[in-house]
Amino acid sequence: MEYTQLGRTGLKVSRLVLGTMNFGPQTDENDSHAIMDSALGAGVNFFDTANVYGGGGNKGRTEEIVGSWFAKGGGRREKTVLATKVNGNMAEGDAWPNHDRLSALNIRRAADASLKRLGTDYIDLYQFHHIDRNTPWDEIWQAVDVLVQQGKILYAGSSNFAGWNIAQANEAAARRGSLGLTSEQCLYNLAERRAEMEVIPAAQAYGLGVIPWSPLHGGLLGGALRKEREGGGARSTSGRSADALKSAAQRDQIQAYEDLCDKHDLAPGDVGLAWLLTRPGVTGPIVGPRTQEQLDSALRAVGLELSEEFLSALDEVFPGPGPSPEAFAW
Repeated sequence: MEYTQLGRTGLKVSRLVLGTMNFGPQTDENDSHAIMDSALGAGVNFFDTANVYGGGGNKGRTEEIVGSWFAKGGGRREKTVLATKVNGNMAEGDAWPNHDRLSALNIRRAADASLKRLGTDYIDLYQFHHIDRNTPWDEIWQAVDVLVQQGKILYAGSSNFAGWNIAQANEAAARRGSLGLTSEQCLYNLAERRAEMEVIPAAQAYGLGVIPWSPLHGGLLGGALRKEREGGGARSTSGRSADALKSAAQRDQIQAYEDLCDKHDLAPGDVGLAWLLTRPGVTGPIVGPRTQEQLDSALRAVGLELSEEFLSALDEVFPGPGPSPEAFAW
């Protein structure tokens, strides 16, 4: 496994991040524990979760599964860089006032609840799952500073922020003498490159590590057309990715991608992950395996080197938007 610094911090993390969103809804506790053991054994030390994972009436279940894995001991907690998130509604049904968003009250309550479910006394990276347009940054940073002083969290990060949100947050932190955001977790992959316009440049300018989620775009970049022909298309893609396959232009693009991978005898999923590892500013993509086989596939990508010629060919299939403002201006 390869390691890198998380943004401008001194924290060293693996270049693959183990996503846990499937633990509970898709993968039972025993299999989840086995996957975490395998990931840690392979050198993956960066685990990502969120307080709302588990879904529906089981929100928090994923954190509980991670917590029960830590409880097995053997240095699991000490070897793991643990990231979780705050923002989503943890109440039943509609959001009860102060049970979501980023008020100081909810940040404090949510952090304590996550710590209890995770069975630990500190969170390495506490991430804002989405921007809260109604809470001032001075209030957010005050709450974060208190949690840091109490030893409950070490670093703060963002997720799904616009570039200007990153700038706004870190300028406010700088005025307070706070460390500010150290990472941004964003949607970024070969098929979705809009983050290159402003989010990633902002992250680089402020020293944030970039942690891409949905690196295979919901299965679209994992050999979706091949699996469709083999009868597994419905299971391999979902949501916006399944909708994309209904577009003739998108199908042609994915077919060109799969043909390029076949030409070089490479698995599309491996290529999608390996490409992200070549991108400026990227710390490591989040992989969310449902099975051991999916984890094994993701681990292969770390050792895969893509030639400049192959990278150029990928750019021809999936051209990026280019830098802003040139991408939308003269």
